[in-house]
Amino acid sequence: MKNIKTLMFALLISGAAFNCSNDDDAVGTTTTPATLDFSGTYSQDDQIARPAINTVFVDGAAKNVFNTTVPSAQGAAFQSSFEAKLLALNPDYTTNALTWNAATFTEALATDVLTVSLDGTTTFFDGTNVLTGRALEDDVISVELLLIFGGPDGSEKPGLTDDNVSENDKEFTPSFPYLASPW
Repeated sequence: MKNIKTLMFALLISGAAFNCSNDDDAVGTTTTPATLDFSGTYSQDDQIARPAINTVFVDGAAKNVFNTTVPSAQGAAFQSSFEAKLLALNPDYTTNALTWNAATFTEALATDVLTVSLDGTTTFFDGTNVLTGRALEDDVISVELLLIFGGPDGSEKPGLTDDNVSENDKEFTPSFPYLASPW
């Protein structure tokens, strides 16, 4: 079986390589992209809209089921087990910095999608904007730790609310694909 990650990577690369142009004079012209083979059977192996959620909240035996469950069905299938895991990790949990109780928070976590604001700030969480996307610079793990262990004002259990990794080890590039070059 072909891996869905390979398909998604191929689509990303083909879109970047063949469909992007900053040449305004090229409007109306056509370019023939390389032929891609989409025949065969594909399977979804993983999804990771919110990093570390699957790692922390899904028990080993259920990881493959979680990864192949469509997001619209994940909340119903996994919310209760996510809530049990949250309360096992933090028995003192009441609400978080979003004012979400355990059921509300774990419903959001169990539905593994990355919401995106089309007309506002793009950020995982900046204290004001909540889950409106994800910028490369967003410290997603620290945000998740803050929401799990920080309590209503983010100050509870301060030793558990930050991964202490303040930035990427290399600067992001100013142009697409924006990622830092590999070492």
